[in-house]
Amino acid sequence: MATDIDSNQTKQQTPEPVPNGHWLNAPNSVTIARLGLAIVLFWMIWFEGLWISAAIVFVVAALTDALDGYLARKYGQVTVLGRILDPFVDKFIICGAFVFLLEKKLDSGVNSWIVIIVIGREMFVSSLRGILEKEGRDFSANMAGKIKMVLQCAAVTGCLLSLSPDVKSVAFNHARDAVLWLAVAATVWSGLVYVFRAYKLFTKPE
Repeated sequence: MATDIDSNQTKQQTPEPVPNGHWLNAPNSVTIARLGLAIVLFWMIWFEGLWISAAIVFVVAALTDALDGYLARKYGQVTVLGRILDPFVDKFIICGAFVFLLEKKLDSGVNSWIVIIVIGREMFVSSLRGILEKEGRDFSANMAGKIKMVLQCAAVTGCLLSLSPDVKSVAFNHARDAVLWLAVAATVWSGLVYVFRAYKLFTKPE
């Protein structure tokens, strides 16, 4: 009986992919556009000198994260491709932004430990999600993951702006560092929350 209840809850929380849905629907188009924005962002960081524009591109890309999921649920356009591509693009943007900012570590505030923590957490949680969802268990994003994402986005935006001569200041850099390390703390905390949640699912009787 408990298994039936868990199964029904999983179906309600995570809509089933549309078997014959066209891969280039509205939600997937938004996701692909976000991937394109990520590549533009990385080029802008590498090229240098376009820091404010890069921050704007990043914010636009981050805001579209909620849009594709909303469209998929509202119009019943959840597809297998979307379920794979959406989380990949999210991690591609965040991890990629931190990696490119690492090259500017003397000015951006990002160092090697921050990048390792961010990428390591994403890889580990993604592995847990893959295993658990393969077993039919719900391991969708929770509030801890959403708080982590918001703080990471705020940190990346602050790091990009701090590289602009028009914004750079001692006070702004202090604020940037505070948000950056708060994001790191949230990354570690949310990772531990997911580990504990995974442990309960693994040890829960079928």
